[in-house]
Amino acid sequence: MSKVVTLSEGASLAIHAMIIIGRSSGTINAQLMAQQMQSSRNHLAKVMQRLVKEGFVKSTRGPSGGFVLNKPANEISLLDIYESIEGPLELSECPLGKKICPIGSCLMEGIIHQATFLIKDYFMQRKLSDFIGHSNILSE
Repeated sequence: MSKVVTLSEGASLAIHAMIIIGRSSGTINAQLMAQQMQSSRNHLAKVMQRLVKEGFVKSTRGPSGGFVLNKPANEISLLDIYESIEGPLELSECPLGKKICPIGSCLMEGIIHQATFLIKDYFMQRKLSDFIGHSNILSE
């Protein structure tokens, strides 16, 4: 089935991993997170490297190592997490990235811009802390 609006696997893993880490009482390792998310440990490891590089989490090596938040959860928006993986979420008019429509008038009539604006606004308004208390999202 086709989807018009989707989140990349990397962005989805990043957001879910940050929620899991925020809920953890201590460090949590990538293997356990990958199991909870039913995802590839290797793909998650790449995402986690990016989150460490961007300063959202700290990593500790060793048998009791893992990840912890590096910033307060109420200071991290979903947009921050998304953009750390995907780059800036830009508002665009044309799904083809054209300044002038090749057929004269836009078939989408600005719907792409509106949808992107709504998603960006939602991600900007939602903080990681908004999701840490929800028990229906992945938890240990």
